[in-house]
This record gives sequence, structure tokens and C-alpha cells, in this order.
Amino acid sequence: MNLIEARDLTLSLPDLNAKKLLRPAPRVTILRGLSFAIPQGACVGIVGESGSGKSTLGRTLVRLYEPTAGTLTFAGTDITHLSAEAIRPLRRDLQVIFQDPSSSLNPRRTVGSIVAAPLKLHGVPDPAARARQALDEVGLGAAFAGRYPHELSGGQRQRVGIARAVALEPRFIFADEIVSGLDTSTQAQVIALLKTLQREHALTIAFVSHDLSVVRHLCDELIVMSAGEIIESGRTAEIFDRPQHRETQALKDAIPLPEIDPDWLNA
Repeated sequence: MNLIEARDLTLSLPDLNAKKLLRPAPRVTILRGLSFAIPQGACVGIVGESGSGKSTLGRTLVRLYEPTAGTLTFAGTDITHLSAEAIRPLRRDLQVIFQDPSSSLNPRRTVGSIVAAPLKLHGVPDPAARARQALDEVGLGAAFAGRYPHELSGGQRQRVGIARAVALEPRFIFADEIVSGLDTSTQAQVIALLKTLQREHALTIAFVSHDLSVVRHLCDELIVMSAGEIIESGRTAEIFDRPQHRETQALKDAIPLPEIDPDWLNA
């Protein structure tokens, strides 16, 4: 069963670098007619060179951007052009873990209040208790609820971002380059945590990364993008073993694949 399906998905955004001269900014096409499906419970890696549109695709999947054309369905519901009010009931099921926790966590709020904020928004009973439970799930413990983001390491801040996303018990998570700023050991721990949470909560994940070694260990399926188009997709192992597109091969060859201790992933 597919949780998300896209058909001829296209997205154009205003060109913020263009001179407006009292006219609407010209639009630039970022995503070009993408068609794919994400099965329920799968972790799908989205990779490509910088500027390929991979993060934009992830943001479109959770409807932070409204597609210009094509269709996007979530759990059988067409969400392509739902208004902000109409899509609000689905927001709990569509969560994001942002790339830079330093900028996505409010420095003036405690960790507990940060995790509890979306719970309050969605009317979850006893949000403080659920926030403490979520912090336990990501390996921080309830004692961290009273701390502030600047008191945490980079890996701990990213765990707070993960706790905030999973606290709502979503069905789908878009994880945007969430280990890119971490050292190799911390990366492995975060990957192992994400795999555990995916298994325990039956999560479906779209995982954007530029690090193919991370994608290889975490993702069941792979979408390779170039210039806003999908140039290759399929099972991760098959694409790594037998890339069909020269850009996929170049991407594989150009990016070093550091070894990640498998013991972290199987913990």
C-alpha cells in the first residue's frame, strides 16, 4: 500500500534573485513532472547534487509548498491544492525534522516546551507528559525537559528535533539533511535511532541527504534527482550495485562512502 503518490508533480516558485521593477517576480520551475510512490512504512532516500530539488521535493510532500501542477495524494486523499485550513487536520500526520536544529529550536524556550508546543496546537492531552515521553524515546530522558538548546550538543539538539516530530505520532516524516553537521559517530547514533523509531512507530520517511553512505544504510528505496527531475529510482541496493544513469554513477563515484559501524545500526 502506498502512503504517498505523486503524478506529474510540478512546482514553480518566484525567482527571488530577479529584479522586480514593480512587477511580479518571474517564476522558476523547480520540480518538473515527477511521478513516484512511497509505500507505507518505507524509508525512501532522496539524493542529488546541490540544487537538484531534493529538499524542495520533501517540502512539497508535506505541503509546505503547494504544487503548481500534477497531483499529490496522502493516504488516498488528494492534498495537491488543499487550503491551509483544509489541510490543518492532516498536519499532525505530516512532520518535518529540519537540517539545522540550532535555527529550528527557539533558544528562549526550554526543550520541554519546544517539544510540547505542537502537542498543544493539536490539542493532545497533557502535552508536558507526552513531551517528556518523547524525550525518553529519543534517548535524552525527561531530565532534559528543563534545559535550553544552547546547553546541548549538536547531536542532542537534533534528537530534540526528532522528539518534536515523533511526539505527534505522525504517519510520515520528511527528514532534511538531519545528520549533515554531525561527526561520524553521532551520525551513526542518530541513524540507528531513526531506524528504531521507524520500526516502533511504523513510520514512513523521506530522507534527504548528500551522504550516500548514510542513505545506503538507512533507506529501502532511492530517488535520484537532477535539475528538478527524477533520473533514476528503485531499491537502494540495486541502484548502488547497478546504477543505470551516468549521473547516478558520477554521484556515487564523487562522494566518499565512509564506513559506519554496523553495530550502531543494529543496537
